[in-house]
Amino acid sequence: MSTDGLPLAGTLTAEGHAGWPPELRAEFAANAYNGHVGGRLLSETDRVRIWEIRLAPGERLPAHRHVLDYFWTAVTAGRSRQHTDDGTTREVVYTEGETRHFTFGPGDFLLHDLENTGDTPLVFVTVEFLRSANRPLPLEP
Repeated sequence: MSTDGLPLAGTLTAEGHAGWPPELRAEFAANAYNGHVGGRLLSETDRVRIWEIRLAPGERLPAHRHVLDYFWTAVTAGRSRQHTDDGTTREVVYTEGETRHFTFGPGDFLLHDLENTGDTPLVFVTVEFLRSANRPLPLEP
């Protein structure tokens, strides 16, 4: 996976699964191939999937797997905590309009969750490009 020249967003606060509660480990195992990379699929064509993520303070988007090239834009400023499958935990601060781009090679992926740790709603738009190096994951209900 490569980004737009920037590291994954946020400040690294922990490495390793040792600090993860059993429920979080189980969620990551159960969602290892969850292709729902947003809370609501707004639109899908033969080229893109457009997702909305809208999290109230304290809400989480469960673990999900990115395999397609994509970008996200923060519609609102805010803060989050993210866990990734390698055991990394990051605290992230977003500015309104901040955008990050990701590109995945064959077999590459990003498996992570997203929790709003701020005191205001956190809103993103994520656009996935279906014509990427990997096949899109199926979206099961």
